[in-house]
This record gives sequence, C-alpha cells and structure tokens, in this order.
Amino acid sequence: MSITVIFPPNNMTTDMYEEALRRLENAGAGAPPGRQYHTCFGTSGHLGVVDVWDTHQNFEAFGEVLRPIMADIGIESEPQISETYNIIG
Repeated sequence: MSITVIFPPNNMTTDMYEEALRRLENAGAGAPPGRQYHTCFGTSGHLGVVDVWDTHQNFEAFGEVLRPIMADIGIESEPQISETYNIIG
C-alpha cells in the first residue's frame, strides 16, 4: 500500500526549496525510486511538501539522503506519514 508523506509548512522559503532540489539532484536522488507524486505548496517562508510513495521502505531510503540536506539548509519540518486511502489522477 502506498503512503502519503506531508512535510507541513514551517520555515521553508522558495530559495531553500530550490537548493534542496539542486542538492538532491546532485546526490542522484532527484527522481527517487518509488516516489509517485510530489507537490510543493504555500508561500515563500511557509512552503510545505506532499509526496506519495509506493512503500515506506522507499521513502525511508530517500530520507537517508534528504534529512542531512534539510538539516544543512535549515529546513525545519517533520514528516507526517499515513497510508494512502485513494488517489484520483
């Protein structure tokens, strides 16, 4: 079963988000295995992210790369993880 991962809005600016994307790409994790959907929402200074993953294991593997990047950039957001009930695309 897929999972939905929400990083709620906190302190993330557009510059921080773009830097995280650059670093993930450089680390070979720009398009990680198992991530089905990604969206960033909100306004600069209060951006959040929602991802849908095929498995918790794939998200955890991605998290090994993501967590140090977030910490280094100063992004302060803890993921909220739930089983995905339905996806309409």
